[in-house]
Amino acid sequence: MEKKRVVIVGAGVSGLAACKHLLELGCRPTVFEADTVLGGVWARAPACTELQTPRPLYQYADFPWPESVTETFPSHRQVSAYLDAYARRFGVLGCVRFGRRVVGMEYRGVGERDVAAWEEWAGNGQAFGGAGAGECVRHPVTDTGYV
Repeated sequence: MEKKRVVIVGAGVSGLAACKHLLELGCRPTVFEADTVLGGVWARAPACTELQTPRPLYQYADFPWPESVTETFPSHRQVSAYLDAYARRFGVLGCVRFGRRVVGMEYRGVGERDVAAWEEWAGNGQAFGGAGAGECVRHPVTDTGYV
């Protein structure tokens, strides 16, 4: 059985988590990141930036901060290192394609009437309520097979 190919736009905090979970589900995710480093807004934040949320509230549930980070509001360097460690620990880094800006996308799938009729929107492990009617469209310029 062929693994489902999924595209994630951006290698920020959410994109990294989405990629990790898709890998666990047996999918083949690819993360398109316009920048040359991961971290999303953290990659572009000034070096003097610190976390605005207390450290215990800003961590992945399955990846605690290292014991060496004791500050309530970790520094830019510490946050960037934490995100990098997460990506490496769960094999996400190998899925990221740096320097790839997404300039457009298109969805081809079920119509609005069908979507309105779905009783389940999430929680069943299937995309789009389990209909599975979407399709991958090849981009005419890159011909990557991703949307």
